[in-house]
Amino acid sequence: MKSIVLFAVFLLTLGFTVPHAEAQSLPEPRQSPLGLSRTMLGDTYVKVIYGRPYVRDRQIFGSLVPYGEVWRTGANESTEITLTGDVFFDSTPLPAGTYSVFTVPGPDEWTVILNSQLGLWGSYAYNSAFDVLRTRVPVKRTADKSEIFTISLDKQDEENVLLIMEWERTRVELPIRK
Repeated sequence: MKSIVLFAVFLLTLGFTVPHAEAQSLPEPRQSPLGLSRTMLGDTYVKVIYGRPYVRDRQIFGSLVPYGEVWRTGANESTEITLTGDVFFDSTPLPAGTYSVFTVPGPDEWTVILNSQLGLWGSYAYNSAFDVLRTRVPVKRTADKSEIFTISLDKQDEENVLLIMEWERTRVELPIRK
């Protein structure tokens, strides 16, 4: 017993201490939570991850999100789409991969941009030199107001999906097919 006490004293003189648990605080919840939409398109997995901002009594398109300027297409980090197989995005061939999704909203049509830069915060470091694809899609007005920005993948059949972006009273649909 005496040897155990001496050994403990020896360890303490060397600065050995028993680690103790410290309280860790959880990060504050985001005002714009993460959203995830996913589906299978034939044998291709399609996943979109994005920030979901709320309207919160603000004028969105043409104001908070200006017309004619590159937008991160959501909130926080840039929206990303992952495809495990080659597809046609709108009618343009697109190789498998992960891409940032940017848009240039307009009152009647949006330009949807897929870019090879990943891990960006917003569109601040967006560089068009890395654009992989650009396509234009018409804007639809909705009767119902969507309070939270939503991207969904609406499976039409085994070979066709509609990528739908909705916010406020604006809806944009973009076909993806095998």
